[in-house]
Amino acid sequence: MKNSLFSFLILLSAFIFTNVATAHAEMEDYPSIKLQALDKSTARTITFEAEVGSTIEYGRLFIKIQACRKAPALETPESAAFIQVWEVPPESKKSDWVFSGWMYASSPALSAMDHPVYDVWVLDCLGKSKETIAFEAEMAEQAKKEAQEAKEAEAASEEVIDSEARTEATEAIDEVIERITDTE
Repeated sequence: MKNSLFSFLILLSAFIFTNVATAHAEMEDYPSIKLQALDKSTARTITFEAEVGSTIEYGRLFIKIQACRKAPALETPESAAFIQVWEVPPESKKSDWVFSGWMYASSPALSAMDHPVYDVWVLDCLGKSKETIAFEAEMAEQAKKEAQEAKEAEAASEEVIDSEARTEATEAIDEVIERITDTE
């Protein structure tokens, strides 16, 4: 009983690990992010957009956007961002790390920033990178070209088949005419 339960748990964890690794591998990089922040002392929220690689100042917090990834449109919607947050207390020259890691738009509590005054969470990744747009356009053009070539090849093969069928029909008619003339 214990061995079968142990085997089941190993298989289940392998399945989960494989699915998580696959989902992460399919996400695409995006050049900007949409974040929302809450100042708990005033109950005010703010939504802002930033480029990957930039640093935003919000109150006493500094938010550095390291990466923003999003699942393809046909997959389960998910946006994830790797961000680093540090605080510079008033009248202090030393900063304190508040958060460093991945945040997920669909599950903000999964990897939440823990701060007494501020909350920050990911809403979405915005705009594809120029490289991704160029690559997708190139792939679409290649697919269009291959489809056109396949269509032309199909038309050419139909012409060959039609010409062979005509030749066979002509030969059959000639044979029938020959038989008729031989019997007369």
